[in-house]
Amino acid sequence: MKQKKIKCVVWDLDLTIWDGVLTEDKRIELRPDVKKIIETLDYRGILQSIASKNDEKLAEKKLKEFGLYDYFIYPEINWHAKSVSIDKIASSINISKDTIAFIDDQEFERNEVSFSHSEILCIDGEKLDGLLEMSEFNPTFITVDSKNRRQMYQQDIERNQIEEAFEGTKEAFLKTLNLKMTITEAKEEDLKRVEELTIRTSQLNSTGTIYSYEDLQKLLFSKTHKMFVVQLDDKYGSYGKIGLALIETIEEVWTIKLLIMSCRVISRGVGNVLLYYVMNKARKKAITLQAEFIPTDRNKIMYITYKFSGFKEVEKTGEQLIFEADLTHEKELPEYVYLPKEK
Repeated sequence: MKQKKIKCVVWDLDLTIWDGVLTEDKRIELRPDVKKIIETLDYRGILQSIASKNDEKLAEKKLKEFGLYDYFIYPEINWHAKSVSIDKIASSINISKDTIAFIDDQEFERNEVSFSHSEILCIDGEKLDGLLEMSEFNPTFITVDSKNRRQMYQQDIERNQIEEAFEGTKEAFLKTLNLKMTITEAKEEDLKRVEELTIRTSQLNSTGTIYSYEDLQKLLFSKTHKMFVVQLDDKYGSYGKIGLALIETIEEVWTIKLLIMSCRVISRGVGNVLLYYVMNKARKKAITLQAEFIPTDRNKIMYITYKFSGFKEVEKTGEQLIFEADLTHEKELPEYVYLPKEK
């Protein structure tokens, strides 16, 4: 199995996070070093959740006593098969299962999860020594967005709950958020986050290409490339830097080499707005705008984003498609978009 960086660790509770069985033992104590592991993973930007066969209210109370409850998003504490619980967690976070690690002391539970989801990394909960040194749990960089990742997901949960209860159209709800989308040319201090976006994003990635920090640094100072990053904020907090457009600017043709959006903003239309911005710049310069696209089993939304924005397929070479933008009319950008000063 191709090794990938872990995006989410799913924990068992009894005899894994703590010693003892919650519904049977009077004395429950945290296992040595577990709190340190949880805190370190959180600092590195690795999300964490729970799949435990347990009494939900008792488990929540105990986690709060240990000061750990807030570290976990979308916890599944019930009597369902753990493979089912992990499936729900992956769906809620919107990540691929091959970026999930499951920690449980019971071999039976690990085997049950592996049987249903062979791509998940299963770890013996009794053998946590050395976990923090494993390459899967060590991102290349720890960015500001990494450190705040859990809090940003918790803000998303709050937004989603409010949106579900909102009586009105999606457009009307978006107006209540006081959105602020900022598009700027990338700076060197953005590159760690940009590299992280290329590594972590598969669903909203137009070509599936991963760029190293060194690659991005060369492109940043290249006279034939432009790199735009998008940050999104609203009244509940910041989504962080959540989008990227990498453009090759040669002679009379600009080519979008890579378009990436975080899955957390899938319903905010960020991809279309960024494309509109690039299209307007190309139109102003009276040049042709094309885009490379490599279809995968996960990036169909990006295909739709290009089509919806006015791109048409003009060439196909192997798996790669070439789109070309219709620049007949200037695209209107939402009023909440803040643009960089023209150079």
